[in-house]
Amino acid sequence: MLYFKYGEKEISYLKNKDKKLAEVIEKVGLIERKTDPELFSALVHHIVGQQISTKAQATIWERIKNSFGSVTPERVLNASMDEIRSFGISLRKVEYIKDFAEKVHTGEFDIEAAEKMEDDELIKYLTTLKGVGVWTAEMILLFCLQRPNVFSFDDLAIQRGLRMVYHHRKIDRKLFEKYKRRFTPYCSVASLYLWAVSNGAIPEMRDYAPKNKR
Repeated sequence: MLYFKYGEKEISYLKNKDKKLAEVIEKVGLIERKTDPELFSALVHHIVGQQISTKAQATIWERIKNSFGSVTPERVLNASMDEIRSFGISLRKVEYIKDFAEKVHTGEFDIEAAEKMEDDELIKYLTTLKGVGVWTAEMILLFCLQRPNVFSFDDLAIQRGLRMVYHHRKIDRKLFEKYKRRFTPYCSVASLYLWAVSNGAIPEMRDYAPKNKR
């Protein structure tokens, strides 16, 4: 099992930069977050998980792996639409996955070249694929390629984590960019801790977003 790699260098840097994040790091400790170094299977995994719960994603992914073994372009292309749909995937997502497999197979999408691209260039390249937006591309950078400086404005849990740690009512782009500058070049590690807070790792922390009036 592979986990996102970080250690004392990144932790010390972030602690020195931000007192509140330092307190979070102390309370939460080392975070082991699984990664998938294979870009093809990692992206398919993320497409499968779009707009469904983490639990549903895990169930569907287990079915796919049990059936396919390795999730490769060849295996996807050899499977029928119905076979892939039978795992619990919507028709639109199956079309995205098939299209991606075809592009990798023909060389239209070059995985080897993609892995060598700078972050911004790679996000643009990934978002040329059907069904892949900026957030999905950023998650690939972090959880597949282990890029060290990923901080996603489109990630609602990151925004919630920022509200909870820094007691903001709302995170707009300007405020978000302030924190991104502060955490650079180790935004990915900061993201891990903000996700942990957002998911309830520190029970006494609460979300300061205004309550919706009914």
